[in-house]
Amino acid sequence: MIEKSARPTGFYRLSSTPPDPAHSTRETFDSLPSTAGPWSPDAQHGGPPAALLARAVERLPASADGRIGRFTMELLGPVPVGPVAVAASIVRAGRSVQLATADLYDVARDRVAATARAWLFPRTPGPGGAPGPLPHGPADGADRPRPPAWHGGYLDAIEWRWISGGLEMPGSGVVWMRPPALVEGEPVSPVQRLLACVDSASGASAALDVRSWGFLNTELTVHVLREPVGEWVCLDAETTVGDGSVGVATSAVYDARGLVARSAQALLVVPRQAAPVSP
Repeated sequence: MIEKSARPTGFYRLSSTPPDPAHSTRETFDSLPSTAGPWSPDAQHGGPPAALLARAVERLPASADGRIGRFTMELLGPVPVGPVAVAASIVRAGRSVQLATADLYDVARDRVAATARAWLFPRTPGPGGAPGPLPHGPADGADRPRPPAWHGGYLDAIEWRWISGGLEMPGSGVVWMRPPALVEGEPVSPVQRLLACVDSASGASAALDVRSWGFLNTELTVHVLREPVGEWVCLDAETTVGDGSVGVATSAVYDARGLVARSAQALLVVPRQAAPVSP
């Protein structure tokens, strides 16, 4: 891992905004090296694109009185470490809940690389009842080096504090994570911070030797019980693999107050020599 003082200040740099926001939400970004995933310096980790898609949803006028309660991202191919564009819209308006969609474009190849759908729920008081604070925090965790077989980029941009497990330790893992800003010079929202981290559940709980096997997520679904507080997010993650090419990574996600979300990812499990950079 690199020292905190040398960590990047963001995952993306805003390069253009729509001339008429009333008719277009499309914004263009330069993807910084910090977005690169563990398999290649040219393809992004799933966390930054998920957060960027959520940002587009949260900037819709309909989100002013609502919050993301469920978020699903479909990865349609490699998201390049290069120019990308994002646009969002409401596909189902309603007085209580609304459904939003967002697309992330690979600008150089003129294709959609990822899509998301998000249900927006009203900001009203609820009964509570989710599990409370964990018996540990970031200060109780250990900073472990990333596996030599994995590329830096995203892995070096995140601050990791391991309570149990590790990126090169097969089995379940519990880790506190703190990401940099999503867009340089811009405050990051609580849900953006959450989504920048939660895609890491499959790596935090690798069920197989990362030197021999690749496990690439095709999608990410997150149910957000409430918006997290603070800069740190904790994943209590587990990966299950079958006897074929399908696996699933799940996590319970916590902040300092307690449980905030649950996630699941479908994984493509293949030998490393045959592993693509993205499904």
